[in-house]
Amino acid sequence: MSIDLPADPLPQPRALPASSAVARDAGYQAFLMLRLAFAVAPIAFGLDKFLDVLVDWPIYLAPWLNDLLPGDGSDAMHLVGVIEIVAGVAVAIRPRYGAPLVAAWLAGIIVNYLTLSGYYDIALRDVGLLLAALTLTRLAWHYDRPRSPGRER
Repeated sequence: MSIDLPADPLPQPRALPASSAVARDAGYQAFLMLRLAFAVAPIAFGLDKFLDVLVDWPIYLAPWLNDLLPGDGSDAMHLVGVIEIVAGVAVAIRPRYGAPLVAAWLAGIIVNYLTLSGYYDIALRDVGLLLAALTLTRLAWHYDRPRSPGRER
């Protein structure tokens, strides 16, 4: 038994302008989604380190880190908040540099949680976020090209 198929069953795609073709590229769409997520989330969580709306952040700081940093846990979380806001802004402006910063920051957060008993589930979640940040880093090296002197952006 054989099935007869037309010689050309699928219509040929039309030529699209370069900007439209890039916008329809799944890799570029993934880059945009991850860029948005890793810009907004660190800024939001960084701001909350000052507002304490979501949670009492100092409970998530390992005692050994609290001993290393000046001040108390609240002061340490304010420093963390500033770093997170800077990282989020860096991702928004230049993801090729901001994404590795967020990935490194997440690696540090994972170490903190692994040394803080009872937070292994959050550490595992942050491993997933770290992998997503590394994915954004790779995509940013493809889609967020360095600016050349004569190139406008």
